[in-house]
Amino acid sequence: MRNRLRLLRAERGWSQAELAQRLGVSRQTVNAIETGRYDPSLPLAFALARLFERTIEDLFEPDGAG
Repeated sequence: MRNRLRLLRAERGWSQAELAQRLGVSRQTVNAIETGRYDPSLPLAFALARLFERTIEDLFEPDGAG
């Protein structure tokens, strides 16, 4: 699954550690999501969407979509 997290995080000037703290997860989790090694749980995906004021569909798209 592809995502826009790195771009959105950079637009806000947040480090991976800062984003992780806001979400209550580890920096390694943020890194794994950004690099596509880990797909977030549904509750975490909703938390990301709320934090970035976007829909889940704006943040994530399946590989090969679009």
